[in-house]
Amino acid sequence: MVVDQLREPLSDEELDRLFQAFADPTRRDIVRRVTVGEYSVSGLAALYAMSFAAVQKHVAVLERASLVSKEKRGREQIVRANHDGLQKVRRLLDEYEVIWRQRTERIADLLAETAAPPRGSMQPGTTNQHGRRQQHTNQQAGEQQN
Repeated sequence: MVVDQLREPLSDEELDRLFQAFADPTRRDIVRRVTVGEYSVSGLAALYAMSFAAVQKHVAVLERASLVSKEKRGREQIVRANHDGLQKVRRLLDEYEVIWRQRTERIADLLAETAAPPRGSMQPGTTNQHGRRQQHTNQQAGEQQN
């Protein structure tokens, strides 16, 4: 399994929390916004066509995934990016990319091997080992067999 090939393996629960956090477009947008600057939960709630409680729940999902942190400042809850958590996600996705690129390269190699003609065989229109071009066409080759 791909997850077993990671250098810094995460538990199934950690992976589930991360992918669940990024599965929702509102949560992805919240992460994007708080990486630029901090927001209060009420400030975030004003940006979306949903209730304050719904935005709070989104922030809680992101917090459980260690992508954001909240700090109480007076009566406000301030949300900011957790850069360590985001770096962990970046490393994870970079590792997935390496694994999948290696797999696609291997598939391409296997396909190239199966598509190549057997060694030593001549295809019409190719040159032989002496550099001479094979002259007959597929039609002529069929006539020679008859």
